[in-house]
Amino acid sequence: MSAIRRALLVAFMALVAINPAGSRGKDKKQETLAQYVAKVQTAPANPTTRMPGSLWLDDGELASLPRDYKAFRLGDLVTVVIVQDTSASNTANVTTDRSFSANSGIDALAGRIKTGGIQNLFSPHSAATLQGKGQATSKSSLRTSLAGRVVAVLSSGALVIEAERSILMNNERQTAVLRGVARLGDIAPDNTILSNDLSNLELELKGKGVVSEGTRPPNAIVRILLRIFGF
Repeated sequence: MSAIRRALLVAFMALVAINPAGSRGKDKKQETLAQYVAKVQTAPANPTTRMPGSLWLDDGELASLPRDYKAFRLGDLVTVVIVQDTSASNTANVTTDRSFSANSGIDALAGRIKTGGIQNLFSPHSAATLQGKGQATSKSSLRTSLAGRVVAVLSSGALVIEAERSILMNNERQTAVLRGVARLGDIAPDNTILSNDLSNLELELKGKGVVSEGTRPPNAIVRILLRIFGF
C-alpha cells in the first residue's frame, strides 16, 4: 500500500469517527421534534419530586384504579384513527350587455327642397356582450389508522403524539407521518383517538415509486418546454 492510499485511509477513518453514518438524519429528527414540542408548549413544566417506595410508585399502572387503561404518560402507545374529509367549492358568473344606437338627419327644408339624399346623415350602432363563468371544486378524503406513541407531556397535561408508518408494496412506498396534541379526555377507553380531536395536527402522506413518478408534476425545465410547445 502506497503512502497516498494510507493517508487517504487514515483521513476516511477519522471522518467516520467524527460523523458516523446515519447520525445526521437522527439528529435532525430529534431537533425537529424538539422544535415542535417547544412550539406547542404554552408554559414551562413544573417538575414534581417523586419518592419511589418499595411497593408503591406514583406513576405506576395501578396507581389510579378508576383510570382507564389508555395512554397518559411518556412512551405509552395510542392508536390514532385518521378521518379527514375536506371539500371546497367556488362558483362565479359574470354577464354584461351594452348597446348603443343613434340616428340623425334632415326631414324637411324650406322652399320644397327634396331631402331624400340627406334624410339620414349619421346613424351609428354599437353592441357589446360579455359572459364569464368560473367554477372550482376540490374534495379529498383520507381514512386510515396509525399506532403512535406519546413523545412528550406538556405542562397542561396534554400529550404530544407522534406516529409514522411506511409500507412497501408493488414497488411503491407509502409513508404516513402524524403529529398532534391530545387531551387525556379525548382518548377513548379502547386507547384510540380521532385525528379531528388533535390540536396542532401535522399530517403528511407521501409516496415514492412507479405510481408517484407517473403523477408527480414535471420539473421546471420540462414545464417550460411544455408551455413553449403548447401542451
